[in-house]
Amino acid sequence: MGKKLVVIGLDGLSFSLARYLVAEGIWSNVGKYLDLEQGTSFSSEIPYLSPVNWTSFFTGKGPEEHGVFGFTEFNKEKGELFFSDFTHVQSPTIFEVLGQKGYFLKVLNLPHTYPARPLRGQLVAGFLALDLQKAVFPPMLYPLLKQRGYVLEGETIKALQDPALIFPEIEKSLLARQRAFELLWADLSWDLFIVVITELDRLFHFCYPYLFSSHPLQERMLLFLKKVDAFLGLILERYFALAGKDKRLMLVADHGFTELKVEVDLNAFLAQQGFLTWARQARNEWDVQSIAKDSKALALDSGRIYLYPFSKVKDFSLGLKLKEVLLQLEYKGEKVLPTIFLKEELYPRANFEHTPDLVCIPASGFELKGKFDRREIFGHFGRRGAHREEDVFFWDSWGFKPRRTRDVGQEILHYFEGSILV
Repeated sequence: MGKKLVVIGLDGLSFSLARYLVAEGIWSNVGKYLDLEQGTSFSSEIPYLSPVNWTSFFTGKGPEEHGVFGFTEFNKEKGELFFSDFTHVQSPTIFEVLGQKGYFLKVLNLPHTYPARPLRGQLVAGFLALDLQKAVFPPMLYPLLKQRGYVLEGETIKALQDPALIFPEIEKSLLARQRAFELLWADLSWDLFIVVITELDRLFHFCYPYLFSSHPLQERMLLFLKKVDAFLGLILERYFALAGKDKRLMLVADHGFTELKVEVDLNAFLAQQGFLTWARQARNEWDVQSIAKDSKALALDSGRIYLYPFSKVKDFSLGLKLKEVLLQLEYKGEKVLPTIFLKEELYPRANFEHTPDLVCIPASGFELKGKFDRREIFGHFGRRGAHREEDVFFWDSWGFKPRRTRDVGQEILHYFEGSILV
């Protein structure tokens, strides 16, 4: 059989919440198979967004090396916004390293692996995958998944209008993940098997506080979480039934979650403070061309600030000035941005044109945005849960304890190849 490693990704799961779900009997299968006292929490990469952290997971590197800083990126040289995907990853992946060593991999629903690249194994890309045919490798997987009704992502955007609409969408995609898992697992021909459950993140964005209240949707949340537990129970049962002693199990999240206090649009704040001006009304939230050429700074989700994006005359004190102003931002008497990093502090080795100049870390419960069609700094727009940098869930059958996401990718390589890292 050789070495076998199974990694279960749990997008958006806090360690404290996992313990709560087990203690309350909601995750009875997880409690049956795992002792969470063996688990730990860690801090995600910054910014604590899914593409940043899952890319750090599958490269074993931080964003300053793999080049992914968010869902969208801003090229200061060209003054253009672009959407990040697998083609923008600048570091070798653990898949490439292990494949070259002869290991066979199966990867299901891993975010930021679209469009699918060839690898020694099978891959079904995760969020933001747009086209199933381009999301799979090898191509023979496409008709098999299509026949089983595989869903890349439910239409969770519906929940912006009514949070109850989230449930049919995430139930549909969770079922699709389970069917695909059964298909890929069956022959046991793999050395590394990765499966990611992204539906938790979707649920928590729209319904997180309902889990702890008497809200009418609480029961539906509990029922869905039990469906997740049933899927986890299936995976864990299959893992513990594997023959041989040289096997290992990891469960890892990409960021934590908490209740949303308010969304904070940093472009609206920059405009209020005179660092950003508008040339015209934005056509949508991504319309960077609506910004006037005399602007000194702009923001992207989540908390990334880009300085003097259009001007060739650079004010090298601007970053410090802006940091001082941002640190004063308050909401109902509470400081919004207790921590702000300059690029030189956070990404000293990064040489990408889309490396942010400042990264803001908000206080718990604040979700930082950088839209181009909002004018109010604070607001609610349908979401009720916010990402957290801390309290990220991790469990390892060998007792490994990472400090941040990249360490998990490095540990996977260490398991198979000793000290040989990317």
